[in-house]
Amino acid sequence: MRRFLCNEARKFENSHRSHAIFPSPSTQTSVDHIHIIGNNNFKWENLIQTLATSELALFEASKFLSFGLKPNAFALVHLLQSTTNVGYHSYGQQLHSYILRSGHCSHAYVSASLIKFYVRMHSLSDAHKLFGEIPQPNVVSGNTLISGYVHAGQFRKALSFFMHMQRSHLCANDAFSFTSALSACAELSLSKLGRSIHSKTVKLGLVNGTVVANCLIDMYGKCGLVENAVGVFDGIMEMDVISWNSVIAATAKNGKIDLACKFLHLMPNPDTISYNGLISGIAEFGNIEDAIQVLSTMPSPNSSSWNSIITGFVNRNRAREALDMFSKMHSRNVLMDEFTFSTILNGIAGLSALTWGLLIHCCTVKCGFDLSVVVGSALVDMYSKCGKVKNAESIFTAMPSRNLVSWNSMISGYAHSGDFARVIQLFELLKRETDIKPDNITFLNLLSVCSHDQIPFEVANHYFESMISEYRIAPSIEHCCSMIRLMGQKGELWKAERMIHELGYESYGVVWRALLGACGAHSDLQVAEIAAAKVIELERNEDYVYVKLSNMYASFGRWEDASVIRGLMSRKRVRKEAGSSWIEVESFVGMKGNKYVHCK
Repeated sequence: MRRFLCNEARKFENSHRSHAIFPSPSTQTSVDHIHIIGNNNFKWENLIQTLATSELALFEASKFLSFGLKPNAFALVHLLQSTTNVGYHSYGQQLHSYILRSGHCSHAYVSASLIKFYVRMHSLSDAHKLFGEIPQPNVVSGNTLISGYVHAGQFRKALSFFMHMQRSHLCANDAFSFTSALSACAELSLSKLGRSIHSKTVKLGLVNGTVVANCLIDMYGKCGLVENAVGVFDGIMEMDVISWNSVIAATAKNGKIDLACKFLHLMPNPDTISYNGLISGIAEFGNIEDAIQVLSTMPSPNSSSWNSIITGFVNRNRAREALDMFSKMHSRNVLMDEFTFSTILNGIAGLSALTWGLLIHCCTVKCGFDLSVVVGSALVDMYSKCGKVKNAESIFTAMPSRNLVSWNSMISGYAHSGDFARVIQLFELLKRETDIKPDNITFLNLLSVCSHDQIPFEVANHYFESMISEYRIAPSIEHCCSMIRLMGQKGELWKAERMIHELGYESYGVVWRALLGACGAHSDLQVAEIAAAKVIELERNEDYVYVKLSNMYASFGRWEDASVIRGLMSRKRVRKEAGSSWIEVESFVGMKGNKYVHCK
């Protein structure tokens, strides 16, 4: 029996035999076209010259095959490349079947081109299985698959396959394998494995190559090892633009702004990417006004230059200034991209500034970005946080494709609006009808709604245990605090205290503060005193502890203890602060008509 891909290719061919493009070698040759076969001037090479530039060449190739003109391995490689370039999936599958029947599957470059076809068609599992079918796989085939995993964002699979190739001695001296593996290490911040690969490149003499060195700089920069990145840069014999840009980004992104500036000034001909690397670092770690100064003096700023500054303002909770930069960007006709809109929408969500959100939503529609996954998710989040859950639901429903951020934003919107049934319904829909796996944020939203009285504690505990056992998600401090509040409602405070120790969060004051707050619901004074002592020890937050204990002692009728606590509060001048909130007062006088009044 043929193996997996042979069976799949044959099944596909049988189902499409009526319009097969690459017929069986036994196909009867048409009498009317025998003269073509006899034409000595005809060569497959004549067709190959047009394969890269004309889709009609594939149709011509199918006619030549039907006339009995069999391509050699060289022609098959070009046919596969052309099929890959134009994205004809069905053509490639039929060509795969022809290759299997004609015996060319053992040819190294034909099999490598076939793997590249499946990688480019995003059929990585088929590409991997095909690699296992090759009698003598080579470095080209392996590198194609590693690169495919990296470009698809499947970095762990890329590294796993790279290690397999190392053990099989398929990439012992190949620089391309190492650059792909280093890229995966950079994305996963696997500095230990990155160092190991670096050592291997030194032993093989590959580190002297500019391309490998550039990948090492990028890897060390993303792993936070600036000295290593600079050391590799200093050792490069022939630095190119990528070398300089990589070291500028590595230093700037790790807060070494002065060093990044030094490299920028030393660089022979800095380009826009060079300046953007510096601006991004300054916006994240330095004075944002300095980043604006660099923006104003750089030769050719682009949307990334502006986006870095807008992101810096949003991340520092300076959304109003981010809006000002967005307005300037708009007035100067700078091309805005998906990242521009998603970032500013995140800032607006933090302000709950609905008027701005509506205006920018209109801009996204005008630019054609409103239904993209990134912008659509940001719109769902913005409307949810502005209290317009129906608007968020409309955007979510209209999105042609959704990612985990989209689902989490919608689940969070339902959670904050108190629609507990819809949260659980949407979560179950996510599990049942998509291949997307929930993450820690999904479960945090789920646990937060379970604190509602109508949802039994057993349901919340089931989700919590499922998160750990089924999805292998380690509980965070936020998950722990949510479960403590739920256990407090059920009166299982001793179980909550034990959970803190089991999860290893006994040195975090925030979980003890959550436990102290939960003690108030069931007036468990013994646990409250333990939690209070921990909060004072770890956070020095005496004000909160005194207020909680004073109230609890009073509720138990222990007036003497309550009096002692209140005496301490008086001497330390502890007083309960009034609650406050931000309210947007909308006066529809253009974009600058929004005012914010701080209400006590």
